[in-house]
Amino acid sequence: MAYWLIKTEPGSWSWSDQLEAGDAGTYWDGVRNYQASNNMKAMKLGDQCFFYHSVKEKSIVGIVEVIKEYYPDHTDASGRFGMVDVKAVQSFPAPVSLTEIKANEALQDLALIRQSRLSVVPIDPVSWTLICSMGGL
Repeated sequence: MAYWLIKTEPGSWSWSDQLEAGDAGTYWDGVRNYQASNNMKAMKLGDQCFFYHSVKEKSIVGIVEVIKEYYPDHTDASGRFGMVDVKAVQSFPAPVSLTEIKANEALQDLALIRQSRLSVVPIDPVSWTLICSMGGL
């Protein structure tokens, strides 16, 4: 299993929206960056992703699981980009802010920090465990 972080603007799609989608989950569309798209292509069934609220909140608020691998994104008229489907797995008891992540010496190599504009980034297993602990899991 691999680990990822996916970003969303809570005004467009929030953790509450994801929870309401239930076990059926929903598609993760709209990614238009080639590197982020390549990260999505690498996702496999059962991979887990941190669900990150961007813009004002800038925090990890939950975990989702990949339930359908990469396929064409219906919102992309060019046909170059795709999407995956995800379902909610667990809420973070305490959201983990970007400020907390940046303050942690052990997390300085995360793509979330080094490539802050990417909407889909990999997370190594050690960082995954640490961030889950920071969030009360």
